[in-house]
Amino acid sequence: MNNCLVFTGNANRPLAEKICDFLEKPLGQMEVSRFNDGEISVKIEENARGKDVFIIQPTCAPVNENLMELLIILDAFRRASPRRITAVVPYYGYARQDRKDRPRVPITAKLVANLLVAAGAQRILTMDLHAPQIQGFFDIPVDHLFAAPVIINYMKSKKLTNPVIVAPDVGSVKMARAFAKRINARLAIVDKRRDNPDSVEATHLIGNVSNCEAIIVDDLISTGNTIIEATRVLLENGASKVFVSCTHPVLSGNSITKLTGAGITEIIVTDTIPHQSLPENFTVLSVAELLGEAIRRIHQETSVSSLFI
Repeated sequence: MNNCLVFTGNANRPLAEKICDFLEKPLGQMEVSRFNDGEISVKIEENARGKDVFIIQPTCAPVNENLMELLIILDAFRRASPRRITAVVPYYGYARQDRKDRPRVPITAKLVANLLVAAGAQRILTMDLHAPQIQGFFDIPVDHLFAAPVIINYMKSKKLTNPVIVAPDVGSVKMARAFAKRINARLAIVDKRRDNPDSVEATHLIGNVSNCEAIIVDDLISTGNTIIEATRVLLENGASKVFVSCTHPVLSGNSITKLTGAGITEIIVTDTIPHQSLPENFTVLSVAELLGEAIRRIHQETSVSSLFI
């Protein structure tokens, strides 16, 4: 790892520090500041010529600030003659608009992919994309990790007696099936109708959850409406407890307050997105070792596929 440098922007410095602790490397020296009018200024304070550079920056809230910061950092390194630049984006923002599902709407997931490549990214390392096909929007290598191993190991440690994995909507069925297989649990699905981007109504439950410990799995929680509606349906159908797991705790608006009062026993999230403080029923698991091991393998040109489950 001597020829490798790891840098971070301001989006999630604690995660970057944990990754560097795992790699036993110091975090690279770089100044990211603002001009008086708010424009972003970047100055790399180390020699990056010929080095394998990794830039850790999730595009979480404030999304536009953190995305622009990442683009400017990439441009700074592109002009510093490194051997390779890898953008480590634990949370890939703007991913929910990944197709034209209505007339005259953008495909922002593709737009962001174009911006990252144009700014200088030569490889992408990310985690739990909202839609796996977003990998195809890039013409550069994309390593797509999953937080499932970290969350599954934690759920196994709880030694639940009668667990059932629940997909809160049809789009989460594949993820839920993988969880169910790993912990030898049954599968249930909540049928959801979305009237608008912030309004959700759960209509039917497919599967039996009576006297079961229901575990809802999803890639992200934003407004929390999907999770709250799914929890309501599960409790009405006899679930003894409801657990929720997700990789990306976006938690916009007053979602934390709503989730705390929804009757959920525990909400398990990861640290791809930082939060200053969360209520007691939230458990934060770290994906630093998983990302750190992927960085190590990318740098050493060894297989990363064993980390994809």
